[in-house]
Amino acid sequence: MDSEICLHNATVLTGYSEMKNCAVLIKQHKIIDVFNETRFAQKKFKETVKFIDVNGAYIAPGFMDTHIHGIEGWGTDDLSARSILKMSEVLPKYGVTSFIPTLYSAPKEQLIKGIRAIVEAIGQEKGAKILGIHLEGPFISPDRLGVQTPDSLSPVNIDLMNELLDAAEGHIVNMTVAPELKNMRELALYCVSKGIVLQAGHTNATYEQMVEGMQARILHVTHLFNAMSRMHHRDPGAVGAVFIHPELSCEIIADGIHINPNIIKFLLQCKPLDKLVLVTDSLKPTKQKTLPLIANGEEVYLDKCFLRKSDDVIAGSALTMIDGVKNLVNFGLNLEQAIRMAAANPAVIMRQEHLGLIAPGYDADLVVFDKKFNTLYTIINGKLFEKGKVK
Repeated sequence: MDSEICLHNATVLTGYSEMKNCAVLIKQHKIIDVFNETRFAQKKFKETVKFIDVNGAYIAPGFMDTHIHGIEGWGTDDLSARSILKMSEVLPKYGVTSFIPTLYSAPKEQLIKGIRAIVEAIGQEKGAKILGIHLEGPFISPDRLGVQTPDSLSPVNIDLMNELLDAAEGHIVNMTVAPELKNMRELALYCVSKGIVLQAGHTNATYEQMVEGMQARILHVTHLFNAMSRMHHRDPGAVGAVFIHPELSCEIIADGIHINPNIIKFLLQCKPLDKLVLVTDSLKPTKQKTLPLIANGEEVYLDKCFLRKSDDVIAGSALTMIDGVKNLVNFGLNLEQAIRMAAANPAVIMRQEHLGLIAPGYDADLVVFDKKFNTLYTIINGKLFEKGKVK
């Protein structure tokens, strides 16, 4: 896109601060300038500039979902590039400009097929950018499976890891592991050498094992409180380690079910804000309008979140990022905090330095939403989407 776009008459949430009565100027795929309405009135623009008056709405950095399995009937469990690309197409309507498709644990052949499907999709997106791959296993604890299946797990195995790396062609961004598994330190150091962000999750680790994991740079935590060893006064466990160590960052599923809203507010008193990341962990049937609802090959039903029909175990969330931001504000956080958790923080933790802020030089990935949290526009690499559709 050669022409410039100027969004004005807005409250700009830069990712760190709020700026009222401001405008954002973008050209091609980059943010060029951020300025107030006084300067907007005085500034001389090129004739090719497209002006969009957002009528007092918010402009925020585009949301980055770093843990998502699917949405609107499309999911990573389909093991197809088409499904990944369909996720990319629908996510802009929920304010998402970039995402990391997350693969469940699976037997080797199935996992490699899923990895290759994501690799095939990268670069063909018509909507939200695919940043890479999140592997939620297979090196996780059989004692903290959640809805993952025992036959999908593997003991720590460097040869298997190499096969996954080969299939991924350098696109594994983050990986959930259980720090307590035998030989995990060797695997962790190897993954770190490959630039992978390691997350402790689906883990039964003791506090001491969590600390050992931190020494090997397992410094992020998957869906805090869920599928992990709980805090006890004699063994703080995985949860306690997050509270005790400020250097540990963690995912938050803000649907009001996975974590009680009051615990999220308490967490903010204990943790630096920049260590908290909003994710959806949304499943394939999220926002799906037809039955049956299938996630990872099993039927689920929706009761505020998804539960496995066979045993009522929580299977994952039905959250979207814009609703997660809305929920955080309703829980008592301010909007700037919620935006930090949805954009700036995941960008830093996942080492996506060109994303997550509204500032000159950053990618033109933006979301515009009103005071009722309706998504009005999403901009991805300078391409304008109105309510999820290319404008």
